Amino acid sequence: MSNIEDKIIFITGVGSGIGRATTLKLLAAGAKVFGMSRTQAKLDRLEREAASDRLGVSCGDVRNEPDVQAAFSACVERFGGIDVLLNNAGIGEPTTDLSEAPLDKFERMFDTNVKGVFLCAREALKIMRPRKSGHILTVISMAGLRTNPVAPVYCASKFGARGLSSGLADQVLAEGIKVTDLNPGPVDTDYWGDRPVPREKFLKAEEVADVILFVLSQPEHVLIREINFDNIAFFKK
Repeated sequence: MSNIEDKIIFITGVGSGIGRATTLKLLAAGAKVFGMSRTQAKLDRLEREAASDRLGVSCGDVRNEPDVQAAFSACVERFGGIDVLLNNAGIGEPTTDLSEAPLDKFERMFDTNVKGVFLCAREALKIMRPRKSGHILTVISMAGLRTNPVAPVYCASKFGARGLSSGLADQVLAEGIKVTDLNPGPVDTDYWGDRPVPREKFLKAEEVADVILFVLSQPEHVLIREINFDNIAFFKK
């Protein structure tokens, strides 16, 4: 993991699930991590668990422009820059009957899953572009590749995030900034709440974190544009 050691990695949604698991693994690999979450209690728990001076945190919402700007400024002040942005924060809610779906549910998903990615990528680029280096990874979903009749709005937001990330790659690859899309299938996290889903067939957050570390451990000249992965048990009858 020599390519991870001492890298400065900004991660959204670090309070639980994929973000928390990835943060702990990156710290163990020698990276410096600056995490953003909406929930202060979750950040406090992560700081206690990590017990590392290579972890910085900021409480804020990726949907809120001033929160995002403040978090990136705090990261630069703490660590001196940013080498990697991991857009991980995301939400999803079922919309089984689109004719009755409330507008605020639509707005919550698009504001987090698309606008949040936009705001964070924009701030990261301000730091990466002058250096002509950097890496922006976005945890999207297989829902950005295949639709689901139970969650059409969630799928639409993930298709939007994937389109945004792909267009960003077209803009910045020539400047030495890498862009990677990560498309996991269902992951066993708090995302599901008490919904009756077969969580035993889902990926674990730690497995997704391992894929993220694999991407980041590659030599600087190696570009991985997209990784799609599932738990094979999800497809077995």
